[in-house]
Amino acid sequence: MHDQTQTRRLEQNRLELLAPAKNLAYGIEAINHGADAVYMGGPAFGARSAAGNSLEDIETLARHAHRFGAQVFVAFNTLLHDHELEQARRLTHQIYEAGADALIVQDMGLLALDLPPIALHASTQTDNRTPEKVKFLQDVGFSQVVLARELSLEQIRAISAQTSVQLEFFIHGALCVSYSGQCNISHARTGRSANRGECAQLCRLPCTLQKPDGEVLVADSHLLSLKDMDQSANLEALIEAGIRSFKIEGRLKGLDYVKNVTAWYRQKLDAILDKRPDLVASSAGRCSYGFTPDPKKSFNRGSTDYFLHGRQPDIDSPRSPKYLGEPLGRVTRVSKEGVEIDGRPLDNQGLILNNGDGLGFFKPGGELVGMRLNRVETKAGSKQLLLSESMPGLKVGTEIYRNHDSAFSKLLEKPSADRRIRIDMRLSECEAGLRLELVDEQGIEASVMLVCDKQPADNPERALQQARDQLAKLGNTLFVARKVELVFTNPLFLAASMLNGLRRDGIAALEAARLAGYKRPERRIPLRDVTYPQHRLSYLGNVLNKAAEQFFREHGVERIAPAYEANQEEGGVVLMITRHCIRYSQNLCPKEVPGLKPEPLELKMGKDSFRLRFDCKRCEMQVMGSLKR
Repeated sequence: MHDQTQTRRLEQNRLELLAPAKNLAYGIEAINHGADAVYMGGPAFGARSAAGNSLEDIETLARHAHRFGAQVFVAFNTLLHDHELEQARRLTHQIYEAGADALIVQDMGLLALDLPPIALHASTQTDNRTPEKVKFLQDVGFSQVVLARELSLEQIRAISAQTSVQLEFFIHGALCVSYSGQCNISHARTGRSANRGECAQLCRLPCTLQKPDGEVLVADSHLLSLKDMDQSANLEALIEAGIRSFKIEGRLKGLDYVKNVTAWYRQKLDAILDKRPDLVASSAGRCSYGFTPDPKKSFNRGSTDYFLHGRQPDIDSPRSPKYLGEPLGRVTRVSKEGVEIDGRPLDNQGLILNNGDGLGFFKPGGELVGMRLNRVETKAGSKQLLLSESMPGLKVGTEIYRNHDSAFSKLLEKPSADRRIRIDMRLSECEAGLRLELVDEQGIEASVMLVCDKQPADNPERALQQARDQLAKLGNTLFVARKVELVFTNPLFLAASMLNGLRRDGIAALEAARLAGYKRPERRIPLRDVTYPQHRLSYLGNVLNKAAEQFFREHGVERIAPAYEANQEEGGVVLMITRHCIRYSQNLCPKEVPGLKPEPLELKMGKDSFRLRFDCKRCEMQVMGSLKR
């Protein structure tokens, strides 16, 4: 227990950049571009059914990550049916044997099974919004908890003050409009459960806001589609609030996104670490890049820091759920020759267009369409875009965006990062010859000896410099020399071959010491007699199997309804709970508009209609509907 307490105290000073990995290649690049940890799906039961990976690939990624002291987390965060429990139990042991460092879990039934001694992280799917819920998860054995994306800094501080578990928070990527784990609209209308990794993303579809009598208030707009999270400006505030793991969303995103966004936040966190000696990175190595990271050049729907500083307007993306891109300017002329745009925004932003860039614009009806740039010419302060084909709907005054920077993409197609662990080297005399001592940035040490004759150098100054240069040639190793110290009574003549051999042996010994010293995090020891914050669980408690029911009963829950996926809910129920309020976004909120009378509202999506219910005390919106059988 003392060791776990000491470990948790050390973890309070460690910052972890957690990056997504669709597969092995993506995971390796995430590590190479600066991730302290990577999360990926396993062979089954991950909350992205299209992003599974073999045990062999998990093992390979773990070996690569552990060389830097980085970790691999496996997403195991779907709800399980009874007939899947045994398969899930066996798979947890196989994942542990493959070298993974933690499982990200949603289904509490897993805790009632015979699991390996692997660390457990509570997925954001477990709906982690309150200090009471997070403390419960801490006390039953979770060592890390992914907080709800909707939390404010004040709420995060309250959770941190009342718990000792490591807190994880999403800092970048797509936002689910519903509280995670509380959305059943996909299962209700398509049979594809978000809690089972099969979300149909109905929230990204166009819909119509209307009154119960059919009066249309907003037609064919993406009213439930949100912008993407970007907490670039709030990292220090999150650290002060208690966040220690900074998570990038995107297990289904492309490799260019993983490289670019990981590098962007690595640089941001390193800048903080450089001025905060009280904080350290949770893995070793500093990165250099063959490109300038810029998250605006990767897929995004615009950016928001969501509710971190309280409710604010413009968190939604109603025009399109697609990637719009960087604004270039407005069309000033359309001819057979091509399209001319006002180039002043280009000059202001320093943007350079290239053949092969992807461009987009909204047609008069609101449809977002794209085109490929075949040729570009500069003319008197503006850009002349010559296209290969005419683009119907492109008119004077239309705003043009760039959604694909071909030059930037080409940089990311190549090896684009070099991650090196900084080491200090000390070469000295010993009785039998020479001793090389190496210490890396995390304090891990290794030393090797070379039995040799000692010959005085004819040119002492030159001999010392050549020895430093030769030892510092670390080539394709994991390491870069931070300091090379030579300790001799009198400078010696040292042949390059001697130094090369000593250096190779020393680096091999240091890497072996790093791997030998790496220890996977241990499972947090659960406390006894831990009571769940609620005595009753509705279908929103997501209890789908008998093991989960047993778990909650053992922790004081008296009445338990089966999860929505059990298909037992009759009539209209809450399908989605969200802090995004359509009343607020459409300027229909009685709190914001004095004298405005609240009226019932409905959301029509295709042939389906959903009643909207507003909990103004909690400042939440609920989407009501029934199971489509």
